[in-house]
Amino acid sequence: MTDNQREIVAIAIFAFTYLLISGRRLKILPLNRPAAALLGTVLMVATGVMTPKEAYAAVDYDTLVLLLGMMLIAAYLHLGGFFDWAADRVLRVAGTPQRLLLLIIVTSGVLSALLVNDTVCLMLTPLVVAVMVRGGLPLPPYLLALAMSANIGSVATLVGNPQNMIIGNLSGIPFVRFSASLLPVAVVCLALQYLVLRLGFHRLLAAAPLRPPEGPTPTVDRRLIRLAFIALALVFAGFVAGLNLAWTALAGGALVMVLARRDTHEVLKQVDWHLLVFFAALFVVVEGLNHTGLPDQAYARVRGLFGQTATAQAWNLGWFSAVGSNIFSNVPYVLVAGKWIPNFANPELMWKVMALATTLAGNLTILGSVANIIVVESARKHVEVGFWDYARFGIPVTLLTLAAGLAVLLWLNT
Repeated sequence: MTDNQREIVAIAIFAFTYLLISGRRLKILPLNRPAAALLGTVLMVATGVMTPKEAYAAVDYDTLVLLLGMMLIAAYLHLGGFFDWAADRVLRVAGTPQRLLLLIIVTSGVLSALLVNDTVCLMLTPLVVAVMVRGGLPLPPYLLALAMSANIGSVATLVGNPQNMIIGNLSGIPFVRFSASLLPVAVVCLALQYLVLRLGFHRLLAAAPLRPPEGPTPTVDRRLIRLAFIALALVFAGFVAGLNLAWTALAGGALVMVLARRDTHEVLKQVDWHLLVFFAALFVVVEGLNHTGLPDQAYARVRGLFGQTATAQAWNLGWFSAVGSNIFSNVPYVLVAGKWIPNFANPELMWKVMALATTLAGNLTILGSVANIIVVESARKHVEVGFWDYARFGIPVTLLTLAAGLAVLLWLNT
């Protein structure tokens, strides 16, 4: 196979894989996202685009280990009953539907900054649904609040979402320096999200009486929750100290595993192995595309659009990344566009801009992030949230938070 033929095959495999990942399952090939990415990986090797050795080398194992470590700690919090307790507590102290909306936004945003946003949504959605049903409240405002704040809150740290983890490994930006820039952005954007939802649902919330939950507070394993939070505190202390993100997180998960005295099979079942397989396979598929040189050619064609100064490049890369991550999905976009960052005037700032834009852009539509899909699908038995039901709030939230977030980021970094 000639180099030209290999490039054509690589591009075709990438396009085919992306079609399977981004669209709904096809009737003729009913594969979910991890299976589609795995098929693309096999095709890259089977067609000779990459050798098995190159495929192994393409996988960013630090990102996978970091995800695994954070998932383990979250799994122990779930088994200890922390999320059930937190949801019940929020409903008991809320007082009014409007305050409950704020508490859900704050809770989801904070937890997503500490843990992976997809994991937080997976665990909190059934509890939020149960809380709303018990409280006699309409579901849509609170489901949108949960999904959007999980996305926004996750921008604050390098462990908040998968694309931030990848950016952290590719950029080498210290954990504290990253959060010093993005944590204020998250706070401002969560406030904007609350205002949009509060105004958009004001009539519905005003007409909804809040009934306090009946029955006892959910039981919790205090020892297990205490262990998990001690491990989480130690992990973040390691992050602040500049230790390796991936192995620090895994060490924290292993520490709880050793001290918890729980059946480890029960814990490992809580880990989202599908997500880990998805990312491992996606690394290979994207690297196969990179072998063609197409990303570099694309950058050469559009680099003039970004401008010359760091400020102009930040604004233009922000909007470009927001569009690109919605077209190609945030993780594939980061893996491809990440190669462009060293060419910018201020690479560290551009990494932060990419993290901000690809994360906040996830609120544009239901399909903008995995967190949105998890929330909407998990609640489908109780309420159907349509594409435009979400988009009429997602669009203004995304536009406002992107503009405000970029302004705050530039103010803090200039």
